[in-house]
Amino acid sequence: MTAVQLPPVAPEVTATLVEDLSPRLRKRLDAAVTKLGPRPAHRDGDTVTIAVDDESELRLHAPGGVVATADAITCGCLLAPACVHRAAAACAAPMADPAPEPADRPAEPAPEPAPEPAPGTDSAPTADPTPAAASVPTSTGTPVSASTSTSTATPASVPSSSVTPDSAASPEVASPAQRGAADALWSAGAAVLEAGVDGAGAVTQAALLRAAHTARLRQLPRPAGAALSVVTLLRAARAGDPSYRTAELVTALAELLGTAHRVGRTSGAELAAVRGRARRPYSPDGALRLYGLFTEPVVTDSGHGGVRTWVAGSDGRLCTVGDVAPGGVGRALGVADRAVRLGDSALTHRELGRAGLAVSGATVSPDGRLGAGKGVKAVTARGAAWTELPLAALWEPPASEQAARALRSTSRYADPDGGGSDLLFLDVELLGAVRESGGTCLLALCEGGIPVRLTAADDDPALAHRDNLTLLAAAPGTRLRIIGRLVPAAHPRLTLLACSHPTGEGTVDLGLDRLRRADLPDPAASVHLAPHQSGDSGAQSPLYLLERRVEQTVPAGRAALGLLGDVTAETRRISRAGLHTAAGLLTALCASAAQRDRDHFGRLLPADTDGFAMYWLTAARYTAAVSESLCAAAWGAPRLAG
Repeated sequence: MTAVQLPPVAPEVTATLVEDLSPRLRKRLDAAVTKLGPRPAHRDGDTVTIAVDDESELRLHAPGGVVATADAITCGCLLAPACVHRAAAACAAPMADPAPEPADRPAEPAPEPAPEPAPGTDSAPTADPTPAAASVPTSTGTPVSASTSTSTATPASVPSSSVTPDSAASPEVASPAQRGAADALWSAGAAVLEAGVDGAGAVTQAALLRAAHTARLRQLPRPAGAALSVVTLLRAARAGDPSYRTAELVTALAELLGTAHRVGRTSGAELAAVRGRARRPYSPDGALRLYGLFTEPVVTDSGHGGVRTWVAGSDGRLCTVGDVAPGGVGRALGVADRAVRLGDSALTHRELGRAGLAVSGATVSPDGRLGAGKGVKAVTARGAAWTELPLAALWEPPASEQAARALRSTSRYADPDGGGSDLLFLDVELLGAVRESGGTCLLALCEGGIPVRLTAADDDPALAHRDNLTLLAAAPGTRLRIIGRLVPAAHPRLTLLACSHPTGEGTVDLGLDRLRRADLPDPAASVHLAPHQSGDSGAQSPLYLLERRVEQTVPAGRAALGLLGDVTAETRRISRAGLHTAAGLLTALCASAAQRDRDHFGRLLPADTDGFAMYWLTAARYTAAVSESLCAAAWGAPRLAG
């Protein structure tokens, strides 16, 4: 089956097929998925056929490229349709993107506000839909709420005494159906955390897919999308995908549990942010005069490839024009020389990165993406150099101010529709290469004497990032104007995307254009190592002791964390650094993992998966918030709010 790619299967189809299996077949499902992998397969139009054995075949019919119904997967074995093969094929196939909701679908009406109690009586408390505790005690006895690690949660119910007579209406709250869907997402996410990657097989993933489908139908696209991301990363981890990173699964799980936890505890604008948007809205923006900045290749772990061209308006606002579709790095290199999909412009993406556009009838999404609707008209116009207005204004704000703005955009749990850019525009002097545990990076000095580490945006040898970075490291003392993407770390760090040409003429898209030694002002025979490594963080923050336990839970599950035993030495070291809340969270997390109560007969009771999930979520959100604060301090940026 390696030569033939299975068609994507809708998440609800996979969930339905797994749920229809008998308990006996569910135990055999993971083994069936593994056995199905090496079986021969061939494609005939919209149908992919897999030879289950010498006598029976499995067919996946995908009209339009997606298996949209359970009946579209058929098997010729004697046990069909109650066999394990249909569910195994659905679990082995890629997950299809959810179908877009109809534009005219009415939104769920908000429940009517409860009548105000009579004077002199207390308002009844609202029932808590999430089966987990709302806060976690720390070593100081102060509860730390998981929902307030990045923002202050608005209670789902407001006492009548705080409602003024001038209030026109109570803030919108989640409907009972939405709270029920959020509860299902929470339970499915807690089950993944309980079992770990090794134990989160096809059945556990199917529960997540069903919860995600229900949440999407209940108008909760952001939590549903987080659940689908968890399933994708679980499959990558179990398949041994080299692109899988545990930190990504930690972030996805914390996003899933965090949004599910907050659905029933927020209201108004915060509830809207937690629910998210099913589709990216594009709002009219009239006429725009755009100036090209640079073009970057985009290659995703899911096999998509393309480019994204950054442009700036006359007011300095950043926008993007993208073209990303299935195809990988090969498509990314080819699309760079194709015409931009915007109006009647004949510019390619490479050309737009150095030219300009005059756009009428423009539409822009909250994250700055330019729409390409029928009413959009665009013609080629003169561009601007990075040293000319309006582009030169992008390099004027101090590095600390730019880092603070980028941190608000790159926060792991930021509102996806919050907008903002994670790009920094700096004037630097190259110092040379610095060796790190993960390889070699380029050290540069920006304004204010801040040493910044510059890394390659992508290590794929087909792209020019790594080769260009190596050449630039061979020219210490060179002054460049650069554009980079902030990498949250305890020291200033960027992925280098574009720079001014070392000769001072033009610009270089570091992922697409290849520098030569002749382009350097003083070519060196070898890579120059920086004489000092002032960017090193010699004293590592002991916060990593808590981060390590948070990450350790994901691959191994709760039981592995419960076997650690006494962690007093670790908590004492964390407390000496002044991180008393982190010490309390580590103690509480390990104690919750090891806690197993017994009944009157001495038998073990089921583990408190919800309680452990709440401790883990609090620790994950806390470490993310502290890491972002350390990053802001390294850049000299003001402390982030929340």
